[in-house]
Amino acid sequence: MKKYLPILRLILSEKSLLFHTIKVRFQGRMSDMKFIDAGWLIDGSGGPVLKNVRIGTEKESIVSINESGFKDPSIKAADLSLCTILPPLVDSHVHLCMSGTVDPFVRKKQLDINFADAKVVISNHIAQHLSHGVLAVRDGGDKYAHSLRYLNECHDIMESPVKIKVSGKAWHKAGRYGGLIGRPPEKNCSLAQAIKNCSDKIDYIKIVNSGLNSLKEFSKETGPQFSIKELSDAVKIAERLGLKVMVHANGKKPVEFALVSGCHSIEHGFFMGDENLGLMAKKNIIWVPTACTMKAYLEHMEKKSVEYDVTCMNLEHQLKQIENARKYGVTVALGTDSGSTGVHHGLAVKEELNLLITAGYSVPEAVKCATFNGAELLGINEFGHIARGEPATFIAIEGMPSDIPSSLSSIKAIFINGRIRYSDQAKSKDYCAWD
Repeated sequence: MKKYLPILRLILSEKSLLFHTIKVRFQGRMSDMKFIDAGWLIDGSGGPVLKNVRIGTEKESIVSINESGFKDPSIKAADLSLCTILPPLVDSHVHLCMSGTVDPFVRKKQLDINFADAKVVISNHIAQHLSHGVLAVRDGGDKYAHSLRYLNECHDIMESPVKIKVSGKAWHKAGRYGGLIGRPPEKNCSLAQAIKNCSDKIDYIKIVNSGLNSLKEFSKETGPQFSIKELSDAVKIAERLGLKVMVHANGKKPVEFALVSGCHSIEHGFFMGDENLGLMAKKNIIWVPTACTMKAYLEHMEKKSVEYDVTCMNLEHQLKQIENARKYGVTVALGTDSGSTGVHHGLAVKEELNLLITAGYSVPEAVKCATFNGAELLGINEFGHIARGEPATFIAIEGMPSDIPSSLSSIKAIFINGRIRYSDQAKSKDYCAWD
């Protein structure tokens, strides 16, 4: 936690840099406008990269984006000419109270962590996300609902700008996988009734509808945990409560059942097949592939083993599905499953972005998955797309777009509603800032 304290201290330092505010007369009144000269802009739409862009802001909003370069030397602007500006990142699938440690003893122990210890762990993980430009996460559940309690009791958005969306405890079938992140409905109680009876103030319903992926037998599938009717009834109840449903599902049938039932996102989706991808595109259901989980396993396995070979094939198959999802027009949102073995909070966003690019997405397309699509999935309106009239909320990273995702470890500044909330060069004479 200590190494992230400098970041957290700077978050509230809106005057950490010197900014040249210019006064311009606008429709008969004096207006404070601020400008940034950016080397490159990725706006989150998936469209082409813009080069040598001057961004103008007023109060909390973007009022101009000049694509013709820095032509007016009389205007003093924040110099980010060696940086790329993009929307804040969104990790659509994390487990905040779990770390990515590969130590089996620690992994087992953290499953039964008490809240006093969990809130320290969660705070640390939020800081790790922030240090990589992630300003929103969606938590996929833990069996004690520590992340939900943390959000309600400990999280102060004024101190940490990272938005947290939570599902509390996930729902799984009795006797099936899911105990480490949730609980089954009570005996003689349907899934829909259990959801209706639950009084937790959550943002999402999380349902587990399959098992885990085998690391010993390639493409091995488990059966659905719930029937189409059970899932459909659950989705209807959730929608009446104003909640979306995220479904953990791997394999053809578990994914098909979730899609037919009208869920709002598929989590993981390994080995679901092209027919499900087509259905997903048709029904406009979002996919969160979490491919980096397999890559993380590979990095800690004995190379000359069955597990290593199977995991390699698992990853290759998922990358092919991601490639096909792009062709079908499936909306993909970046999610990492951070907290899984070897999948570290914040850092894993770089890994997942790289895998999207490996699967055939251009850098702007991959960034859209990690920004606009994630913000849409989480119901966030404050950021996701950089355009005139939108909030002046974005991040600046060192280097060119071609340096992404490795450059995500070099966050230059974070701007929120027209104000700097973090900069790594608070005293740089070459850098201008707000206020």
